[in-house]
Amino acid sequence: MKYLSVLIIGIVLTLSCPAFASEGVKWLSLKEGIEKAKTENKPIIVDFFFGKGCPRCEKLQSNVYSNPAIAKKIMDDFVPVMVDLKKKLSKEEEELGKKYDFKNDCLLLFLDPEGNIIKDPGGKRLCFVDYVEPDAFIQYLDMVKARLSNK
Repeated sequence: MKYLSVLIIGIVLTLSCPAFASEGVKWLSLKEGIEKAKTENKPIIVDFFFGKGCPRCEKLQSNVYSNPAIAKKIMDDFVPVMVDLKKKLSKEEEELGKKYDFKNDCLLLFLDPEGNIIKDPGGKRLCFVDYVEPDAFIQYLDMVKARLSNK
């Protein structure tokens, strides 16, 4: 009987995880994201993203953004913004990219609700042009949230 209970619980959890993961991160445009961040007083994650064909983007999508725990943390505590680099950038997207020297390439930024770059405790700005491992990404999310809570 115990085996059957464990088996049923395992099946339910297995079936519920893909459904939760498919919800994933709901990305906004830069304009929508900045408005929402100011209204909700949440930090912004901005990903200048190419998507398919870009190893960095594909790894972030499959290993980070599709991770149910990370997706939940992003949706609960942040405003996710994706800038599609395959399309013509808006004036605001172009200005933000130039401000942080993105050179029309992948870039991941952590911004405060006013749109300013968030820095780590050592004063280094939080932005990445390369892939970030899931565990490190969670640490950055926690650090960003803690830094803004202490303001």
